[in-house]
Amino acid sequence: MDVAQPPESVDEMSRSLAGAGYLAGESAALVAFLAERLGKPVLVEGPAGVGKTELAKAISRASGRRLVRLQCYEGLDEAKALYEWNYRKQLLRIQAESEAAWEAARGNIFSEEFLLARPLLEAISSTEPVVLLIDEIDKTDQEFEAMLLEVLSDFQISIPELGVISAATHPIVVLTSNNTRELTEALKRRCLYLWLDYPEVEREVEIVRLHAPELDERLARRLVEVIHLVRSLDLKKPPSIAESIDWARALLLLGAADIDRSIFERTMSIIVKHRTDIDLVAERVGVKLSGPELEAGTAG
Repeated sequence: MDVAQPPESVDEMSRSLAGAGYLAGESAALVAFLAERLGKPVLVEGPAGVGKTELAKAISRASGRRLVRLQCYEGLDEAKALYEWNYRKQLLRIQAESEAAWEAARGNIFSEEFLLARPLLEAISSTEPVVLLIDEIDKTDQEFEAMLLEVLSDFQISIPELGVISAATHPIVVLTSNNTRELTEALKRRCLYLWLDYPEVEREVEIVRLHAPELDERLARRLVEVIHLVRSLDLKKPPSIAESIDWARALLLLGAADIDRSIFERTMSIIVKHRTDIDLVAERVGVKLSGPELEAGTAG
């Protein structure tokens, strides 16, 4: 994949992302533009399912850079994020050496030959420009955040046995957070900031039709209005934009001409994924779909 020239303006960045299948709002296009031109990491926060991870993927596609992804989770440690030593390979090397050559072997086993690069080191040491996605950083702890500071500030990683490894090329770094905990000020200071929320009806209609162009505009609007009505309820998990798109594609496959109570109840599990949520949505939204058609804008 050839690396594209950086966009010369925010509008050009917006068009570039749209060409990669991502309809960015003005703030998202601005931050993506500044991230590439200023070389600063971007912290993208917002509820689950609003397109935070997709923004990083779109930047990767639009720029022609390979995507390197670190999926965060509770208990993630440096070894899984930075690097590990290949202990099995080291042991085999030691066993192959004579006792007299042990001193030389001990030095040799801590070389790049025995290093297992995890996502952070992979991104820093890559000879080709990459997009580094650190996904759901809020699932880690403050100690992990502190470890990240060297990477985000200086784009380098210190390995005691080898020294400092600096970035061969400057990665575009995108961190995402579902805002389940407050991130440290030290981390935020090093990043550009973007808050992403669920889009307004008009923008989501555009997004749905981009990914399901065969869907009639009237039906697409009806679908999005219902989605917004569902999101307005107190659910464990509101439907994401990706689930809006999945629902649109399902309606196309089923040949649905409208969304009435019957088609809604048959396909509701595409957008509602918890048993208690299903009961609530069926009661509140299903009943409304039995009556007159939703008026434009009532679901926003």
